[in-house]
Amino acid sequence: METRARRRPHLFPLLPLLLLLCGECPPVGGCNEKRMLAMLPHCGQTFAERMKKVEVWKWCNLSEFIVYYESFTNCTEVETNVVGCYWPNPLAESFIAGVHRRFFQNCSVDRQHWQDPPDEILIPLIAVPILLTIAMTGVVVWRSKRTDQVV
Repeated sequence: METRARRRPHLFPLLPLLLLLCGECPPVGGCNEKRMLAMLPHCGQTFAERMKKVEVWKWCNLSEFIVYYESFTNCTEVETNVVGCYWPNPLAESFIAGVHRRFFQNCSVDRQHWQDPPDEILIPLIAVPILLTIAMTGVVVWRSKRTDQVV
């Protein structure tokens, strides 16, 4: 036993660090999907209870419930890791998508549809800088040819 400790003395100080970094390491047995699917609804119920505090017309405003949503996400991650599954996984994502459909189905992403300005505005916006560049280049060339007269 003592010879092993002498061969690898550098591993002993790293053991607490490795355990600290591991945190919620999944068990060696693998992913227990049945148990995960049984535990995730607890997270959804807790989120639903908290969302009752938020008025329905504010459900599309993330700043109104971001703390509850973060707690919900952390809960799903912890419950998934406890049963030895990685997070996110297709089953957990499916559960989370179900919660999204329940609470956020009426929320739409407002995207601005950009369009070109009318020609009456676009042509001057393009032509003026081009004409100014040509004019300034002409002035520089003209002044450079007259350097012998500048004193």
